[in-house]
Amino acid sequence: MTSTGGYRPLFDPRLEKQPFDQKRAYRLGDRGTSDSLPYVYDNDIVLAVNVALAAGRPLLVRGHPGTGKSTLARSVAERLGWRFYADTVSSRTSARDLLWTFDTVARLADAQAVREGEPMPPRAAYLQPGVLWWAFDPDLARRRGLDQSAGDLQPARDPAVVNPAAERAVVLIDEIDKADPDVPNDLLVPLGSYQFRVTDGPRVVARRVPLIIVTTNEERELPRAFLRRCVILGLRQPDPDRLDTIARAHFEDLTDPLLEAVRGEYLRLRAERIAQYEPPPSVAEFLDALAACRGLGLDTGSAAFKELTGLLLAKMMTIQPEER
Repeated sequence: MTSTGGYRPLFDPRLEKQPFDQKRAYRLGDRGTSDSLPYVYDNDIVLAVNVALAAGRPLLVRGHPGTGKSTLARSVAERLGWRFYADTVSSRTSARDLLWTFDTVARLADAQAVREGEPMPPRAAYLQPGVLWWAFDPDLARRRGLDQSAGDLQPARDPAVVNPAAERAVVLIDEIDKADPDVPNDLLVPLGSYQFRVTDGPRVVARRVPLIIVTTNEERELPRAFLRRCVILGLRQPDPDRLDTIARAHFEDLTDPLLEAVRGEYLRLRAERIAQYEPPPSVAEFLDALAACRGLGLDTGSAAFKELTGLLLAKMMTIQPEER
């Protein structure tokens, strides 16, 4: 395909049929080139994970969006060989949702449909174990809280996405600052004692202490009681050397001119946004800009290269400069 404005487009409206080059269109969103993203550790991150494991406390990871908070949790699970569960918090999430939920709508529908004299399914049939129940006791979660064999009861499906047969687990509770302020306080007992009771159901006690990783973008202040019970890790904006290490971990055969150009524009934009008290571009956006430059075949020797690099980074940013 011919070059257009200093790059080779993957999409060209002048052509009736778009050519597809698998070697160029290689990046699969947040998956990179596989189901597992590479993660670059430093001494502070390693120490924080070890302290959380030794103390049996949740690890609270703070930082701007896109700094690798969520990716850290899965990477730790993979390296430890533990199961991995994740739940992203929203404004509608309650603390109980992370423990268990009860499908009252399905139970009401079954009650209306059952014939006279026929037994209703047991209450456990409508229990849905949450990520913390699965991490604490996967066998009991699979049986939906029944003490004996589930029998004809449909077992719950284990949502572990990494190492499903492992004995211990890592749980990611993502973006807890988006929840109602009561949610962190309501989690103090389950996260402190690693046990809870299901209403009209069993007491769930952790068979193996899991590693709980909680992330916050610090959009809302968390309760002090919750903070005191966590090991806290703050992810800072990476310096140029760390940016290079992260980039090369994500991309093979990355050329120096491309990396230097994108990194320079990224650092310039980051300093500019910070000076103006605005959210800086994230590391994720830096990686996306690199992926776009590689995929579009930007010519590092063209006069428009720097302009295109800056434009790509601006397009990747969550908050566009023109929205100021």
